[in-house]
Amino acid sequence: MIKFNKPTNLNGTELLAELAAVGIVLVPIEQSPVVDSNNDMWLDIKPEDEAKAAAVVATHNGTTVAPEPTVAEKLASVGLSLDDLKEALGL
Repeated sequence: MIKFNKPTNLNGTELLAELAAVGIVLVPIEQSPVVDSNNDMWLDIKPEDEAKAAAVVATHNGTTVAPEPTVAEKLASVGLSLDDLKEALGL
């Protein structure tokens, strides 16, 4: 684990995609990045990837607004699928 300064607008999903774009993939991905009680961010990366990751982290400005759910996600939240809706409407 290597420590970095936590970006002001951290969006973990976007940061992982930005890291992957430069060839840095974190494993296990569901546990990354980790922010501790001191507000430091830790990434489980290879030491040789530290400089590349530092550049990505320094320029990261994540989206802080949740994306609008899709129709399929809205239907799933009430236990329906798009096919269920089409069938109910006779389409």
